[in-house]
Amino acid sequence: MTAKSFIAAEGDFEPLKTLAIIPARGGSKRIPGKNIRALHGRPLLAWTADFALELDQFSRVVVSTDAPEILEAGRKLGLSDNGLRPDALSHDTATSIDVVLHELAEAEARGERYDCAALLQPTSPFRRKERWLEAFSYITEGSAASVVSVAHAPMPPEHCFRRTVDGTMSALFPGGLTQRTQDLEPAYCVNGALYLATVTALRSTRSFFSDPLKSVICTDPRENIDLDTEHDWTQAETLLAADA
Repeated sequence: MTAKSFIAAEGDFEPLKTLAIIPARGGSKRIPGKNIRALHGRPLLAWTADFALELDQFSRVVVSTDAPEILEAGRKLGLSDNGLRPDALSHDTATSIDVVLHELAEAEARGERYDCAALLQPTSPFRRKERWLEAFSYITEGSAASVVSVAHAPMPPEHCFRRTVDGTMSALFPGGLTQRTQDLEPAYCVNGALYLATVTALRSTRSFFSDPLKSVICTDPRENIDLDTEHDWTQAETLLAADA
């Protein structure tokens, strides 16, 4: 998809039609019931719902779930939906891209058409609007087919190892261990807070990592929280209590 796709005759950018999808499956082994569990007094789902509904760049915001109680919670928060997910998308083997493509197909069956799709995981509850505005600018100008959010990696990969079951270690990058951290190129890791891509790219590659791929850097510690364990949850509560 090129920049020309979104440029109006007078030279202004045409607004993109974007479907925002919040995946919220009912089952959770590490944090039971996490999507509607209270985080600092509010259901986890509410943090992402509030952000998404306030972002003008999203044409429609849907919750995608297999659980009736989450569907109802989403509706009370003002989210749209396409009904419950089919059973095939209700298990651990279902991927995020499977969910996104399903919700796009359901929306199109209703006569809707979208240029882009966004994925907002409830497990990354803290977001900043400027990251999304930057991401949309890349798509709009035609310099990216996909944009993801990243954080500075906690350790350079040149200083990391492989380890076998018997404890044997080998460097991931031979020679890297002799280099000082300050001499190494900065490394980044995907933090899960932002995924945005054109529908064309998503369908052709089945990925939010389609080329040309760009990124936005998240520097606020809250943006980089990914709620996967009870320890993560405790960290999030601590940060919120400190901000109160």
